Parts: sequence; structure tokens; C-alpha cells
Amino acid sequence: MYATFITTIAAAYLLGSIPFGLIIARAHGKDLRAIGSGNIGATNVSRALGKRWAYLCFLLDMLKGLLPMLAAMGLGKALSTQSQTQGIVILWLWLAVGCAAILGHIFPVYLRFKGGKGVATSLGVALGLWPYYTISAAVALLIWVLIFSAWRYVSLASITASIVFPVALVLAIIVVPQWNLAILWPLLIAATAIPLMVIIRHRENIKRLLAGTENKI
Repeated sequence: MYATFITTIAAAYLLGSIPFGLIIARAHGKDLRAIGSGNIGATNVSRALGKRWAYLCFLLDMLKGLLPMLAAMGLGKALSTQSQTQGIVILWLWLAVGCAAILGHIFPVYLRFKGGKGVATSLGVALGLWPYYTISAAVALLIWVLIFSAWRYVSLASITASIVFPVALVLAIIVVPQWNLAILWPLLIAATAIPLMVIIRHRENIKRLLAGTENKI
């Protein structure tokens, strides 16, 4: 069963590497890397093809994170016992599947490891780690919508939501009596590392935001 988990991790990376934005643009005769920011995510698809195709791209990129996590959930249930140590190991394996999908999107093997920023795929991973990340992801998504609605900067909304996500998880662990920090501590590590990676991928956007030159949608 653990060997199956390793296979799932590899499959998650390969699925995460599929550049749906680039594929959608090429289907319309356009090279997404030569348009706007050159990014392969939904925001740049919106610039190239409009909102409808951007929504499709976002959904597909999100599913790259969600589907592997659902598969990992099934494996975790099959392996679950009353052992706290094994519970922690399963959490790490579950997180490894999600991180593999995100890394696939950011460093896709099909594009010489030059990919997107990982926001949609990270959301899919968070929604798939039920219930621990799902609640925090819902809060972060709400913040994303509010920030974007107010200022129309996708990058600012994504960065803010990434910061809110681990904070929401900490608060949830404090509030929910059944959530045992002794078992869930791997989630806190990943909940910090994944948003940090997303923020680092937005470093050029941060520079433009500070300079007042970032593009609005």
C-alpha cells in the first residue's frame, strides 16, 4: 500500500505538470508565453482569450491538485489505524501527494520546469485535504474574492489569501477540540511552506505592486 502511495505521488507530479493554459491557448492558435505576462495560468488566459476560457483553465488547474488528494484520501483511509505514529506518516504521505501536484504545475517536466505560480493547484490541494485544509481554504478563497473585488489585482488577492491560509488553520486547530496538534503538526508545516512557495513565485508581481505598475483585471 505504501508503494501505491509512492506511485500516486509520481502520478500527481505528472498530472500537475500538464499545462492546461498553454494547451487551451494553442488550441486557439496562440502562444500564451508570448502574451501578457507570459505565464501559463488562468490570469494570462483571460488576457489572451477572455474570461470563459480563463475559468476553464482555473478549473482544470485546480483539479490537478484536487483529484490526487482525493485519491490519497482513499489510500489513507485504507491504511488508517489507531496508531498516532502511523497517522502522522499517512498525513506526510497525503501532503507529499499534494506538494507533488503543486511542484508539477510550478516546475512542469513537459515545459523544461518553467511553469505557473501554483495558486489554482494549491487551492485544489487544500480543498482535497478534508476537513483540515478545506475550511482554511474556504476562508482564504473568501478573502481572495474580497481583495480582488476591491482592487482588481489577481496577484494581490492571491498573495493575501496565501498569508491568510495558515493563519486560518492555526485558529481552526485552536477552536476545534477534536483536532489534535500532536497529530496535525505536519499540516502546519505544509500550510506555511506551500503559501510561501506561492508568494515567492509572485515576487515580480510584488515589485510591480510596490511600484504601482501591476496590471489590473
